[in-house]
Amino acid sequence: MTAVTAENGEHQSGPLLDRARGLVDALLRTSVQEMPPRMRLVCGYQLGWWEADGRARTGAAGKALRPALALAAARAAGGVGADAVPAAAAVELVHNFSLLHDDVLDRDETRRHRPTAWKAFGTTDAIMAGDAMSVLAPQVLAHHDHPALAESVRRLGVCVAELCEGQHLDCAFEQRVEVSLPECLEMVAGKTGSLLGLSCALGALAVGAPAGTVTALDAFGRQLGLAFQLVDDLLGIWGDPAVTGKPVGADLQVRKKSLPVVAALAGGTEPARRLRALYTLRRPLNPAEVTRAAELVDQAGGRAWAEEQARLYTVSALETLDRALLPGGDGTALRALAAMITRRKL
Repeated sequence: MTAVTAENGEHQSGPLLDRARGLVDALLRTSVQEMPPRMRLVCGYQLGWWEADGRARTGAAGKALRPALALAAARAAGGVGADAVPAAAAVELVHNFSLLHDDVLDRDETRRHRPTAWKAFGTTDAIMAGDAMSVLAPQVLAHHDHPALAESVRRLGVCVAELCEGQHLDCAFEQRVEVSLPECLEMVAGKTGSLLGLSCALGALAVGAPAGTVTALDAFGRQLGLAFQLVDDLLGIWGDPAVTGKPVGADLQVRKKSLPVVAALAGGTEPARRLRALYTLRRPLNPAEVTRAAELVDQAGGRAWAEEQARLYTVSALETLDRALLPGGDGTALRALAAMITRRKL
């Protein structure tokens, strides 16, 4: 995959994510601790803190990309990253709310190398825990007052609505034979781009950035979100399960209309026609068919298209960032995170 150079971002992003996780974890734990017992258990499991029986757990708790974006956006807006910790915690709660619901809707059984919450606790508890997280997010913001609090809460609410609309479209596509690339990009803009945009906007708002800067950083995050989803979709087909935490070809097995697949189907080539035949089957694909589908997506140009689009969206995001920077603002961390998103290995 083509890499985007951003001030040695591949070396800087790891510490940025670790720092973000360290800064938001204490606030998240305090906030989740105030939940009723069952919701607290499921949410803590989702966040990687403990096992399904409540025993403490060590290990990966997610990448903390969205909190890292919020903290980095605060710096890009000329402020101090630590002032955006409540914003970072809020976007992490919204992100996990969406994951809890997505896993139920998609019937995904593994995430981060262990059973998804609905497999561990049941569908009802997973949905209710997701709802509880979505409600907790604005509470976290409200408990840490700053001049732009009302605008932060407003933007958070708009984002949740966009996420729900994006998820609706994603589910609707599963029932349709034909999905166009513009439709698929619209779905991704709502389901993925909106939350990365919110992360950057809330970080900027937390440090008192002017409206123009907030809008520009929101646009940066949304463009980066499209690049992120393109890479995620590539990983969903060709990613290493040891890295992704999901079975190889999981998206193809359930005939998910991801961006590389839709791009491949739009080509009208012989590989595209063969891929369409597999995707019209009314059952999950078997392992041999998954392998064949991946080959056909590649042969029909879907892989190359997705890689190039991820590069272009990242370049566009970085150009938007350059225009958004205020005097005294430091965009180094945002550039490093952008590089990390594009450099994820297949």
